[in-house]
Amino acid sequence: MTQVDAPTEARGLECRDLQITLVGAHGPVDILKGVDLSVRAGEFVSILGTSGAGKTTLLRVLAGLQKAAGGTAEFAGKPIQGPPPGVVTVFQDYSHSLLPWRTVRRNVALGIEGKVSTAQRDSQVDEALAMVGLGGSANEYPYRLSGGMQQRVQIARALAMKPSVLLMDEPFGALDAMTKQSLQDQLQQVQALTGMTVVFVTHDVEEAVYLSDRVLVLTGRPAKFGHLIDVRLERPRNQISTKEQPEYLALRHRVYEALGLGDGEHG
Repeated sequence: MTQVDAPTEARGLECRDLQITLVGAHGPVDILKGVDLSVRAGEFVSILGTSGAGKTTLLRVLAGLQKAAGGTAEFAGKPIQGPPPGVVTVFQDYSHSLLPWRTVRRNVALGIEGKVSTAQRDSQVDEALAMVGLGGSANEYPYRLSGGMQQRVQIARALAMKPSVLLMDEPFGALDAMTKQSLQDQLQQVQALTGMTVVFVTHDVEEAVYLSDRVLVLTGRPAKFGHLIDVRLERPRNQISTKEQPEYLALRHRVYEALGLGDGEHG
């Protein structure tokens, strides 16, 4: 079993011997068991696994939205008991996460309204919109925007809260290939600007290798981390040149094998 530890001591999120049990049609079912995880501050980690492996469930535990049946989950050395300050989640379903009666600006401001001064709120909203390239769309309404732009609004809302950790649950899964690639590049630029930690759940092997510092693969039933793959590709990365590198292709092959998908000629 590979020890899934951060490569430095600067750890932000940690799980030890984590167990998650959910109630199924025939009683309690162990979804995750014996999960060990340590993510250092500023790291980009992707979590992969087959459908039903527990990727989203693990993310919910890290977000403080799901209680563990056993083991520990901590952020900054403190047990996670409810949503931790500084940890923000971005979901795949952007269309239902935005309030249609609010403008883009007011949607982005939602998480900080009443928590900072008006001037500070406006400054943080402007900064977040600029980071995702939506400064010119601040007064639009979500229904007038494309799916990719709506997801940028959701990401901007998270960034306006100035998180130290961004948890992302298949945020680009419902988007077309070109929009997905554009947002992948925008995300790596945002992380470079902010230095925040990103834990990214995805089904997309190429996306995981392209974005990550490490790729972690959940295996088994109940699942735990069976594979840890370090990604040491040079940053910033490029959709064409990076994906043509032998190192990228070799990593892609390793991840497919870790998922039990044979020779890597998938996706």
